[in-house]
Amino acid sequence: MSTPNTFREYRLPEVGIHNLTLREAATSPINASEVLVKVHSVSLQSHSARQYRDLLVSRGQYPLGQKDNVIPCSDMAGEIVAVGNDVKGWKIGDRVCSNFAVDHIFGDVTDEIKLTGLGGPIDGVLTEYKTFPAHSLVLIPEHLSYEEASTLPCAALTAYNALSGPIPLKGGDYLLVQGTGGVSIFGLQLAIASGASVIVTSSSDEKLKIAKKLGAKHLINYKKTPDWEKEVLKITNGRGVDHVIEVGGAATIQKSIASVRYGGSVHVVGHIAPDGSVDLVHLPIALLIRTANLRGILIGSRTQFEDMNRLITANGIKPLVDKVFKFEEAREAYKYLESQKHVGKVVIKVSKE
Repeated sequence: MSTPNTFREYRLPEVGIHNLTLREAATSPINASEVLVKVHSVSLQSHSARQYRDLLVSRGQYPLGQKDNVIPCSDMAGEIVAVGNDVKGWKIGDRVCSNFAVDHIFGDVTDEIKLTGLGGPIDGVLTEYKTFPAHSLVLIPEHLSYEEASTLPCAALTAYNALSGPIPLKGGDYLLVQGTGGVSIFGLQLAIASGASVIVTSSSDEKLKIAKKLGAKHLINYKKTPDWEKEVLKITNGRGVDHVIEVGGAATIQKSIASVRYGGSVHVVGHIAPDGSVDLVHLPIALLIRTANLRGILIGSRTQFEDMNRLITANGIKPLVDKVFKFEEAREAYKYLESQKHVGKVVIKVSKE
């Protein structure tokens, strides 16, 4: 398979979506341990509402830092078109995703691993071709399209990491997910595949209907039921849920703790609620009273990605793609993400083939 001498890539020379710039770049030789991937699709990170990672990068507000003039985005699916001389186990034509942090192969995150996050500290994947270290790649499940597979690296893996931690979710458990963004929807789908019951909160009855179609057993509109933690306890006969995927942050963390069973787990994956403050006096007491586990999640490792893909394959899980934009419409895709109209994932189709 031939590779072009030049290709197109997006750069962010200045902050602001309007500064997202499509330009031509030259193809560079790969080294012995790398592979060159033709990028077919890219998905935008969407936890649930305002604090989307890709939007933070576009505003120059990403808390883990970002390089100047960065190629944005971290989530892709593509096809290997060239393989370095020392690479084993990969061949031209393989369909692959890259892990979010290219050096996070297994185990816990380190300071060094955090500096290998695509589309922030290092250049990302909103480009027609991308060179990756071979150790960062995973095979795409055969039943998924490139558009569907591009949604897996962050949203799906974050949800999987949350639910497969020190106290893994199991059949018969209750999971509470907040909203209908990427991580929450994948949490719902993975939990259903594992035999758990899922409670979903949202401010939109229309979005809750979509969650129900995906298998959610209980639906709570938090605008209509502001004391939703009490409703969660009522649904679970006073016991509380086994796991919470917490995306709201300061505005919801204490309600999440009040919703969880004794010894249950609250997995913090975002902080998207616009208002609210943490009661630092009562938060530790609430955790103590519920003997709850509070755990921060920062995506996951390549080995977890491989484990997740086996679960996705075994259950035929299909990611929920809300809308697909052309490569030339990247700015419009960002604006659509910013509008919060989506349920599931927003995808940019890079390759025309």
